[in-house]
Amino acid sequence: MLVALLGTVNSLPAFSASPVQIAVNGETVAFPDAVPFVEPGTSRTMVPARFLAEALGLSVKWNEQSNQVTLKKNETTILLSIGQNHALVNGKSVALDAPAVIRNGRTMVPLRFIGEALDAGITWDAERNLVNVTTPFQQGTWIWDAALIQTEPDKILAFASENQVTSLYLQFDKSVPSSSYEQFIRKAKEKQMEVEALAGRPQWALPAYQDQIRTFISWVKAFNEGVEPDAQFAGLHFDIEPYLLPEWKTNQQQVTLQWMDNMRLIEREAKASGMKLSVDVPFWLPMVKVPGTSYSFSAWLLEKVDTLVIMDYRNTALGRDGIVANANAILREAHTLKKKVIIAVETAPNSEGDFTSFYESSTEAMKTELQIAREQLSRFSSFAGFAVHDYTSWAALTKKSERLR
Repeated sequence: MLVALLGTVNSLPAFSASPVQIAVNGETVAFPDAVPFVEPGTSRTMVPARFLAEALGLSVKWNEQSNQVTLKKNETTILLSIGQNHALVNGKSVALDAPAVIRNGRTMVPLRFIGEALDAGITWDAERNLVNVTTPFQQGTWIWDAALIQTEPDKILAFASENQVTSLYLQFDKSVPSSSYEQFIRKAKEKQMEVEALAGRPQWALPAYQDQIRTFISWVKAFNEGVEPDAQFAGLHFDIEPYLLPEWKTNQQQVTLQWMDNMRLIEREAKASGMKLSVDVPFWLPMVKVPGTSYSFSAWLLEKVDTLVIMDYRNTALGRDGIVANANAILREAHTLKKKVIIAVETAPNSEGDFTSFYESSTEAMKTELQIAREQLSRFSSFAGFAVHDYTSWAALTKKSERLR
């Protein structure tokens, strides 16, 4: 639960005399017309509900007639009434440190309450007069068989919700009607899940395949332009993996240069579309250098994308070849470059060995190892969460684990 606001916050008289800054996951939140303040009677930090909620990924609805604001994220619904010292969380009454108030036309709510409701961690930086809010980390998964959104959309979303999934990497498939994508994305967003358009193959690192890349991006762009915001893809997600090509073994430098050219194309197109860009990479990529330099290719990629997803396919958190050790290099690079990294694990069979997947294990064992890894990786500001590859194998592992209980 909440790492409570440190006791020193309430005893600092200077705290309320100067503006209070709020940072969510290291990013300072802009409050354009109603800044956070400390309530004199309670010494509690009050924040504009809408701007903080949006930074935390909640949907916000204001009812002027009842003077109530509703905040929602995943399965959590919060109902606040102006002037009342209690709120409803999923229908249950919860006491507030201080009542919600309206100031400068904005609904102000106690930060601690919002944090508790969302399992957020909150710490106080006295030197900077800054409250740091750390939200629960992201959780993603891949859906390679896009036809599943036609045959079992509710099943997918129920599984994702039960496993606190926040991002779905959904493959683009021309045979799946656009209406199916639209309906699925809308339902996912209602459950506070983002959907990224997934595509890629090893050949997409080669210049001859640039037209395929453009076609994919153009399709996603046209799709987003043709639907309402609540049914749009949140970003582009590429899984290219050119090291699987025969050419990688015979002329790695040339393939790397061609991969760089195609990534420049992808970066330009992604920026022009306004969509965020994510790319899957192996954990060992820092060992590959930009040709003619000592600069790692993973750092070069981090400069081009919003998020790297590290395929850190190991089934133990600790040890010289564990999840934590293998993620360190890219996490350090991302920290320096102020980028985000998702750590991915495998649940499907893997020909490289049993140690690369949780396939022969259980979901309980996976959760245990990921919790250990989380404790170690959370020291990196670049660590944004985990992803599990992929939905189909993860769901199968869950069923197997339930049978063995």
